[in-house]
Amino acid sequence: MPDLLYLSRADVERVALPMAEIIAALESMFREKGAGRVEMPPKPGIHPLPDAFLHAMPAHIPALGATGVKWVSGYPQNQARGLPYINGLLILNDPETGVPTAVMDCTWITAMRTGAASAVAAKHFARPDSATLGIVACGVQGRSHVTAMACLYDLERIYAFDLHRAVAERFAIDVTRETGVKVEVVDTPRAAVERSDLVVTSGPILRAPSPVVEPDWLAAGSFASLVDFDSYVTGNAMRAVDRIVTDDVAQMEYYRGAGYFADTPAVDCELGDVVCGKRPGRASDDERALCINLGIALDDMATAILVLERAVASGVGTRLPL
Repeated sequence: MPDLLYLSRADVERVALPMAEIIAALESMFREKGAGRVEMPPKPGIHPLPDAFLHAMPAHIPALGATGVKWVSGYPQNQARGLPYINGLLILNDPETGVPTAVMDCTWITAMRTGAASAVAAKHFARPDSATLGIVACGVQGRSHVTAMACLYDLERIYAFDLHRAVAERFAIDVTRETGVKVEVVDTPRAAVERSDLVVTSGPILRAPSPVVEPDWLAAGSFASLVDFDSYVTGNAMRAVDRIVTDDVAQMEYYRGAGYFADTPAVDCELGDVVCGKRPGRASDDERALCINLGIALDDMATAILVLERAVASGVGTRLPL
């Protein structure tokens, strides 16, 4: 009988897949998606508590040999319990037989692939000379986005805001030590946004948000990745920019039907269409662009298959019988 490889969170982290490789894998995946060579339904979910979710996320990428499903939860209430916001497991299957080949923790993968997806969008919609980064909410996603953007841009300064100043101060110390980039802790979201070429908002995803970012906060030529959907950026600000892109239009419409994105305008295009050349990316230095990536299963499969390959090559993980 076949067996499968189990990778704990510590195992996944021990594999140490570089962010640059994840960005490259996601760029390839988005090219395949734009060409119509992948399969991914909108993710169904359940919501046991307000603003909490559990989502099932299946996807198939033939070109990468990546087939599987992620079962992931996001609980804003966990912060008060000393638990991570995101938890879950990811299963990979042999695309030829359907037999499970691996089960792995998905928390590290979720963090890293989300930053990588924003970096792919930035590559096509941000100015190549972008040098300042504003982080609004300095949790796991704030950190992963610094890692991702630093792979593409020679960052000179990072502006960090968090509702809990102590969190932002810890973020500043850690990020400066790890990257050598000066991090300035600021007192308001506006101070993080208006001076930045690149902006990332990464708070909890809320069904009924109270956004604060107004149209004049976003500088000419800036790029923003809204990892938390519309939790920080107002509908007026989104309507004022030149381009809005998402990773999956069908999934965004699925979310609209569930009550999200009540004041979010229609997007201009999908990221995959830009990566594969069907639609143009940035057109001018002054253009302002937003990316609202929803976090799609294709991101996870493109990353997980690389984690599995490295784990097998290095002998990481535990073999379990089916």
